[in-house]
Amino acid sequence: MLYEIQNRPTAQNAAILLHAHDNVAVARVALAAGQELELAGSALRTRSEIPAGHKVALRRIEAGEHVYRYGNVIGFASGTIEPGEHVHVHNLGYKELEPGEAVITETKAQPVPDLKSASFLGYRRADGRVGTRNYIAVVAASNCAAYTSELIAQSFKDEPLPPNVDGVVAFPHGEGCGMSIGPDSEQLERTLRGVLDHPNVAAALILGLGCEVNQVSHYLGHANGSAAAIPATLHGLTLQESGGTLGALEAARKQVREFIERAAAHKRTEVPASEIVLGLNCGGSDSFSGITANPALGYCCDLIVAQGGTVVLAETTEIFGAEHLLVQRARNPRVARKLLDTVAGYKTYLNRFGGSFNDNPSPGNKEGGLTNILEKSLGATAKAGTSTLEDVVDYAERLHTRGFVFMNTPGYDPVSITGLGAGGVNLIAFTTGRGSAIGFPNIPVLKIASNSHTYRRMQGNMDVNAGRIADGDATVEQVGREIFDALLRVASGEKTRAEILGHHEFAPWKIGPVL
Repeated sequence: MLYEIQNRPTAQNAAILLHAHDNVAVARVALAAGQELELAGSALRTRSEIPAGHKVALRRIEAGEHVYRYGNVIGFASGTIEPGEHVHVHNLGYKELEPGEAVITETKAQPVPDLKSASFLGYRRADGRVGTRNYIAVVAASNCAAYTSELIAQSFKDEPLPPNVDGVVAFPHGEGCGMSIGPDSEQLERTLRGVLDHPNVAAALILGLGCEVNQVSHYLGHANGSAAAIPATLHGLTLQESGGTLGALEAARKQVREFIERAAAHKRTEVPASEIVLGLNCGGSDSFSGITANPALGYCCDLIVAQGGTVVLAETTEIFGAEHLLVQRARNPRVARKLLDTVAGYKTYLNRFGGSFNDNPSPGNKEGGLTNILEKSLGATAKAGTSTLEDVVDYAERLHTRGFVFMNTPGYDPVSITGLGAGGVNLIAFTTGRGSAIGFPNIPVLKIASNSHTYRRMQGNMDVNAGRIADGDATVEQVGREIFDALLRVASGEKTRAEILGHHEFAPWKIGPVL
């Protein structure tokens, strides 16, 4: 009851104006027809009911005129829009913007407080990277081995493990055969290599049927007649050579037990926060995502970068229309050109199938107030804060550069976080407005709700409530620091809601035809 009283709309707080140049505001809560609004010195009334998170026109917008949110163009009026009118898919048109048409505001580096050097308890690996978990991974080379990989992991579910071994996790998937040999098979191999050799993995087993395109030998140094040394932390086997499903299960369990004994010797030690490699993702976004959760996560990212750590923004489909803001932050022209080429390459990929970037917003995104990809992207890019863009990498490419990095991935959540995981992130922060439920087999995923309604409705899935910002109970900076502190605790072993629930989504990006 107290929450409802505090959040009853008044003329001054019923809607949120994000930039002085904007000609729309965002309803903070559901507004009735006739609700008085006072914004930027102007008074008006809503002409109809406005759902929470949806846009209301602040002045008359002529047909064909640009509509602005965040101080940037999010589309054009498809007909005359009157002050107080609901602005959404019925009267806000979309088109790809011409060069120079998009930018009104610039992203400027925000000062962050001088924090003392932070640290967490992690697993220092032989190659210098640091894990936040200590898992044994069982990775399927193809769909034909997917079920058996799950059987192997499940067989250890009720067995006691050493306290510092987090478990045995499976990586089943539907690829690895019936695929073209070339970019598609190479990308799958790069993805699985990143999973097998991951800082959160103490040792790994690669499991195949034996006759698939994606041969187990590719990972064991045997391909093309080579005789590279196989690390002691990696073992491979096939169902065909092991006696089928049951034979492979028996052989794998023996090997995994040996891995567990070795992993038990690994201990957490104090390491600096500069060893954080944080993957960023958003799913089930709503209009509040770009107001609360994403800016708060962006502030946290600036804190991590200031500590010498790494943050990785992904989802190429969800920077389209906002890439100019990232280009402004590029370290040099080469990095800027790499980002623009990545977006152009993705556009070519979509065109091959008759698709458009504007196909991205889902029905749930639109119900939450996001009208098109331009509006969605402007809010999504806020997750990465304001630090300099240091590098751009391809899907599942090993991460080497510290600071703010962009990775080319789809916006589809399980495929995107799979690319981030294969690249080597040791934590993932995931913002959501509608309440996306997702996790990853060996990487903690911290869930950040953009509104208090979703947080209260799905508390079993959510870790942080950024909706308090829109409620007026906290600032972006306060929630950003809360996320930073939560990530340090999670990196040291505290479980996220997704981990407690057992979420373990894994989906490599298939880019080629099925044969």
